[in-house]
Amino acid sequence: MKTATVRRLDSSQSPSPGRGGWPPAGGSGAPASAPKPKLLDGVRQAIRARHYSHRTEAVYVMWIKRFIFFHGKRHPAEMGEPEINQFLTDLAANKTVSASTQNQALSALLFLYQRVLEKPLEWVNPAVRAKKPKRLPVVLTREEVRRILDLMDGAPKLVATLLYGAGLRLHECLELRFKDIDFTHNQILVRDGKGQKDRITMLPASVKEPLLAHLRNGWRLHQKDLREGAGRVALPHALARKYANADREWGWQWAFPAPTRYFDEEAKIERRHHLHETAVQKAMRQAVLRAGIGKPGTPHVLRHSFATHLLEDGYDIRTIQELLGHADLNTTMIYTHVLNKGGRGVRSPADML
Repeated sequence: MKTATVRRLDSSQSPSPGRGGWPPAGGSGAPASAPKPKLLDGVRQAIRARHYSHRTEAVYVMWIKRFIFFHGKRHPAEMGEPEINQFLTDLAANKTVSASTQNQALSALLFLYQRVLEKPLEWVNPAVRAKKPKRLPVVLTREEVRRILDLMDGAPKLVATLLYGAGLRLHECLELRFKDIDFTHNQILVRDGKGQKDRITMLPASVKEPLLAHLRNGWRLHQKDLREGAGRVALPHALARKYANADREWGWQWAFPAPTRYFDEEAKIERRHHLHETAVQKAMRQAVLRAGIGKPGTPHVLRHSFATHLLEDGYDIRTIQELLGHADLNTTMIYTHVLNKGGRGVRSPADML
């Protein structure tokens, strides 16, 4: 009986041509000028062709790598539903990941097989499904929000104020450009938010003056970058080719620029990215500890507090849904737990004594 050989993802070996977008072996007759991309390069190209976010690209590539290494570097084209089910089961049973994490891994692998390898899957059903708990969001009181913001400063404080005052997600706020903030109509245009959707939310009046001062400093920083031969910001999709000088214009610059520049290896120029999310996360974490608040104080909790406090103020659920950018009203309905105060509004018998 012959022993089956297993192909591995070793850099010293070239997989056979025609399988899952791998480069053809020498002498295969394929044009040398147009080799097929490697697997992960093919994944990245497929993601960018569909205009998915950079975060999605990084996460999908990470899960595909983990899947490959989990099966001893076997080529995904040689595997299928059983191997995917085994990987997903291990995530839930041994890695004890959450349901959303397991679903995220599944989405990455479905994209790999359907969009890159073009190998339809018949049925994916892991033996162990991660349980999806029904949890209520952590919500800060108005006084707790005030104490936290009072202990923050600089750009992180402005970002945190917008998360609470406009209901933004952290990455939505950090990816704002100057042209997205309308001081005349007191509104913020969120472009390419979650689900590749645009929406409009309010600009809090209390943040206008400090935000204007911050943007003036950003304009001066941009002028300095231009004088030093930099100042070209990364633009989405093909806008850099369509509008040759748009990446130098002030309107396209990040509202919250990073303190340092970086070298873009692909474009071969020096750029400035937006403020990193960890800068806000660390600043808020320190403020929560200094304020003596025992609740988990992540930036996303400010978004939960925004929705909850609007409900408490009597705003209708549909309006809050639009401000948050939720596709499904049921997602927004979770914030109605604030209306069920004290055990669904029931007065405790102990208070009657």
